[in-house]
Amino acid sequence: MNIRGIRYLFPAMLIAAATILAVFPGTANASEIKYIVNGTPVTTYDIDRRAAFLRLQRRSGNLKELATQEMIDQALRMVEIERLRINISDAAVKQSYANFAKGNKLSTGQLDQILAQSGVTKRHFEDFIRAQMGWSQALGARFRSTGALSEQDVVQRMLEQGGEKPTAVEYMLQQVIFVVPSAERNSKLNQRKREAEAMRNRFNSCATTREFAKGLIDVTVRDLGRVLEPELPPDWEDLIKETKSGSATKVRITDRGAEFIGICSSREVSDDRVAQMLFQNEGSRNEKAEELSNEYMAELKKKARIVKR
Repeated sequence: MNIRGIRYLFPAMLIAAATILAVFPGTANASEIKYIVNGTPVTTYDIDRRAAFLRLQRRSGNLKELATQEMIDQALRMVEIERLRINISDAAVKQSYANFAKGNKLSTGQLDQILAQSGVTKRHFEDFIRAQMGWSQALGARFRSTGALSEQDVVQRMLEQGGEKPTAVEYMLQQVIFVVPSAERNSKLNQRKREAEAMRNRFNSCATTREFAKGLIDVTVRDLGRVLEPELPPDWEDLIKETKSGSATKVRITDRGAEFIGICSSREVSDDRVAQMLFQNEGSRNEKAEELSNEYMAELKKKARIVKR
């Protein structure tokens, strides 16, 4: 799970589908304490709410067991967040909740209704948000304590070693996709590839791409913005590097259809972010964060007192 946010928990299509889900009723019996995690109770009510949440995300497997483990983990995290005196305000949680609704084209009222109908409840989701936000801050504190270098630290260290800031090519990119629906892939893919090749041959500037695309059906033009060379996607990296500014890469067949990338401009840059990426060679930030989160949780579990009732 992404420790830096909750944006991708379930896409808009799942939320839309949730409005027609059968209602998952809560337990009729009174809530019972199932575990005590470092003094914090985990109840059957908590577990039922999390199981409903996993169901809303269309997770597979034994949802009861998964929900139980997630609630134990959340309790461990909240105890650690409190120990570190990290305070996530109610206002911050409500703002994140509102942002999540807006990002999925819903009002907060509509999101309230979906969560209630699915058996999750607004309160449970807000508790989840609070735990995610607090854990992100706890990880940030742990990451800094491991001696990981900031951009400024990296540059200072390089200069102290007598080096200079490294340089990297910064590209301004534009993606053009000739969309082919999966149901029509066999009959239309070759035709769409020829159309993409024709447009790619006319490409001479990102400023004119949308004008070329106006009369074409199912063509998507996306401005990708500035991308540093170390950040180029692996499947496009070689094609982009071998293409001159003002030109477009060769057409590639992808799961979306036929597409190419226009090189609007490129320049050599030297800045703190380039230095950090090249000097530390840290790879994916998300992978590092996930690795750190797993290590942190393993440490907490090893020290934890978890009592099953």
